Amino acid sequence: MKDAGIELHVTLWPTFPHFWRFASDARRIAGIRLNSAMITQAELEDAVGVIGPGRTAVPLHFDIKGRQLRVAEVLGSEDRLDLRLNHPIKVRTPTPVLFKAGADDALLEEVSEDGHRLTFRPGGPRFMVRPGESLHIRHPSLEVGGPQFTDAELAKIATVKAACCTRWYLSYVESQDDVDEFLGLVGRDAEVSLKIESKKGLAYVEREFVKRPNLRLVAARGDLYVELDRPHEMLGALKAIIAKDPEAVVGSRILLSMIPPPPRDDDTEASVPSCADFLELGWLYDAGYRSMLLCDELCLRRKLLAGAINAFDSFRDAYAGS
Repeated sequence: MKDAGIELHVTLWPTFPHFWRFASDARRIAGIRLNSAMITQAELEDAVGVIGPGRTAVPLHFDIKGRQLRVAEVLGSEDRLDLRLNHPIKVRTPTPVLFKAGADDALLEEVSEDGHRLTFRPGGPRFMVRPGESLHIRHPSLEVGGPQFTDAELAKIATVKAACCTRWYLSYVESQDDVDEFLGLVGRDAEVSLKIESKKGLAYVEREFVKRPNLRLVAARGDLYVELDRPHEMLGALKAIIAKDPEAVVGSRILLSMIPPPPRDDDTEASVPSCADFLELGWLYDAGYRSMLLCDELCLRRKLLAGAINAFDSFRDAYAGS
């Protein structure tokens, strides 16, 4: 690493055209998160030859989805959204549901008896909803049922574990039982980054989390920001997480001003970072964070990711390294 005092992690997948360029850059990148949210079992098996330890210069961490609500199937017509969820739920209706990291919404009208099928009132959401996408229901009556891991996630865990992967991210951690169950599947000595993405997750941090050498917290701000009741509550959440784990990672919503407006393609250059983005990096550093993770959107295209890494290096040299 260029500066051992602060680490940058990125989000990639082995089939990306620019994967190997960044997977070999251990000088500037401390880790790669493999996000399989939109990846099928067949696609995972095609990539499994890359996932084992020592096959890339930069360590790989495989992201497993736990209790996070995701779209399993889209069933709706053109004028009304109708979908199936990966986990069964109970919630009082009607109630708003947020899509696209909070940028879109629709009004949930009915939940099926088995809790998996959601029917929405006409008129929303504005954008297309696809299988694998996450959604957010913030009503206090929400109950998420069923096991922590779907059959599809269990199959992914088995495939990746067979490739001798020992580094993981676990999403939507909300209790010690969630952590213990996952360690029982991947091994008690596995290195696991626990993503805190909800109010229940924050309660776990405050009441149950005990720091161990192979466990670290992740302030997963992409979803956590949407799940919190009020935007300014993120400040206290970030302080609570780093107070419980000095090695915690802060992820997502970093350097987003570098993403230019559409249309974009692989040759689109990254924008110049805003003043606010640089000041936020400084705030996070001063709060105690020494590991930061870039979100998916910045990492999908080579030039955007290269620009973000260059900007982060400038911050690291000028501020964190001073």
